[in-house]
Amino acid sequence: MKENVIKNYELVDDNVLDNTIRPECIEEYIGQSDVKENIKVFMDAAKMRNEALDHVLLYGPPGLGKTTLAFIIAHEMGTNIKTASGPSIEKTGDLAAILSSLEPGDVLFIDEIHRMPRYIEEILYPAMEDFSLDIIVGSEGNSRNIKIDLPPFTLVGATTRAGDLSSPLRDRFGIVSKLQFYTVEELTDIVKRTSRVLEMPITEDAAVELAKRSRGTPRIANRLFRRVRDFAMVKNSKEITLDITEEALDRLKVDKIGLDNTDRELLLAIINRFNGGPVGIEALSSSIGEEVTTIEDVYEPYLLQIGLLKRTARGRVVTDKAYEVLGVTKSKK
Repeated sequence: MKENVIKNYELVDDNVLDNTIRPECIEEYIGQSDVKENIKVFMDAAKMRNEALDHVLLYGPPGLGKTTLAFIIAHEMGTNIKTASGPSIEKTGDLAAILSSLEPGDVLFIDEIHRMPRYIEEILYPAMEDFSLDIIVGSEGNSRNIKIDLPPFTLVGATTRAGDLSSPLRDRFGIVSKLQFYTVEELTDIVKRTSRVLEMPITEDAAVELAKRSRGTPRIANRLFRRVRDFAMVKNSKEITLDITEEALDRLKVDKIGLDNTDRELLLAIINRFNGGPVGIEALSSSIGEEVTTIEDVYEPYLLQIGLLKRTARGRVVTDKAYEVLGVTKSKK
């Protein structure tokens, strides 16, 4: 029995598991209550009018469910979804090919839409407003403009940086929603749902502990669940217990409030090298060897959320709470 279980799990990689875990309908989507309820109203109204849903912009830190919501919108609207990412659309022809392949009512999901080149955005303007595609074909001196009619479709854009979108593009989204970090209670429900889907039971106290260390982010909760499950399986345990969860997460260097090695390195760098701040993001990036965008998109949002870091006009500053959490004595300047 044990060998069959291990074999089955080995056959399923993390990408497949992500698709397995992802809810398909709005009722199964946990958290983001206001966003979820509003989008449901907009979808119901669009279906009553027999129209495509208005274009949707979803923004917030990584891992909060933007992609999942896009797939749910397509499922609830009874249409297909086509996906792309902003950096992958390098030429106007790339976007034209995607848009011309859409069927009536389809959802086009563009992840990291803020990284799409500005000249590509200009192709989107008439496509979003008038459902038409204006492209120039031919070489210089022998070029002509071609207009192609498109079927009504819904563009769902996802970004971690809504401020980086140009105003003309942002203004063309009829529905703009910000996703927030999840509560421990919501993450606990997500962990328990994942345990049911993957058929690995978890005790209530273990689910709560895992949720507390997941940085308010479902993607991290599901990733940590899979790693804790590995420890449970190797220990030949039929369920994930609190002891197994604590041991696994401690060995993964994820502390009681979800900080990992990089979080601690970032905070300690500000404390030890810059006397607690303020420090500019470029200097901080160089000191810990992380990209500026990684710090801003992945690490900072949670550290700001739980009050360990502050942004000021002069740079980043570590708070008194951070000294307490790290067990570091604050030196006098």
